[in-house]
Amino acid sequence: MLIVDCNLQVTRTQKGREIASMKPTTSRSGCPIASTLDLVGDRWTLVILRDLINGKRRFSEFLTSPERITTNVLTDRLGQMERAGLITRTAYQARPPRFEYRLTAKGEGLLPVIQSMCRWAEVNLPGTWQAPDAFMALNPGAVPAVPRSGES
Repeated sequence: MLIVDCNLQVTRTQKGREIASMKPTTSRSGCPIASTLDLVGDRWTLVILRDLINGKRRFSEFLTSPERITTNVLTDRLGQMERAGLITRTAYQARPPRFEYRLTAKGEGLLPVIQSMCRWAEVNLPGTWQAPDAFMALNPGAVPAVPRSGES
């Protein structure tokens, strides 16, 4: 029997209405594939990771991607990715609050997975773009991740 533990989160809108949403707090199983998909298996997380690997850092930069993610979905996914430890968020402006996002070592560790998906798509999905050679040549550790202490 599979039990998924969920927390009920209530969010208050500006007009005072309440919206409830279910957020899984555990993986659906111990399977490494299912567990990974629980973390990055939606339609946007890997695209955002791709953009981070390619140097995008700010909210407005993610909105320029050809997939055209909406602002509310981007906000939600960036929050989920931060809570999962894939990215960090650092304020670069106080008013209005604005943030830069960077990969953590955990997020950077997904680079080979994304590169493998690119290779697979190039062979099996006619009409997909070919990933740039520079992207395919990157190795974990060479991606601009969160600065180490003392770096900026």
